[in-house]
Amino acid sequence: MSRFTKNKVKHPAFQAVSELGKVRKTIFLCKYLNSKILRQEIEEGLNVIENWHSANDFIWYGKGGEIAVNNREDQEIAILALHLLQICMVYVNTLLVQKVLEEKEWLSKMQPEDFRGLTPLFYSHVNPYGRLVLNMQERIIIE
Repeated sequence: MSRFTKNKVKHPAFQAVSELGKVRKTIFLCKYLNSKILRQEIEEGLNVIENWHSANDFIWYGKGGEIAVNNREDQEIAILALHLLQICMVYVNTLLVQKVLEEKEWLSKMQPEDFRGLTPLFYSHVNPYGRLVLNMQERIIIE
């Protein structure tokens, strides 16, 4: 698109594509304002993403949550480590939620809204400052 805007003169093709983008945005906004279901769906998606970022910030609390190296390989290792921690946390949390829902007492208290709100992205039980001794010869006992 930058080819069409040289010398601060807008090419007609650039203007047409720009106007088309505005039309598509206006159509979407009209649908968004008209549809309660679409607004709820977008809000739910945003809540999931915000929760995910919140968990990332919690997990990656050192150095302000920024990658402190310029080396590409070290950056990749840092991101892969973050993903590994995320996956482990989600896995353990899923096992914990399943264990609770196996109990009929808790399952009977659940409403449809409660099931919609279930997520494995909680971390209030995690201590990021503690020391964890990992024994690879032993399974985590969730039961």
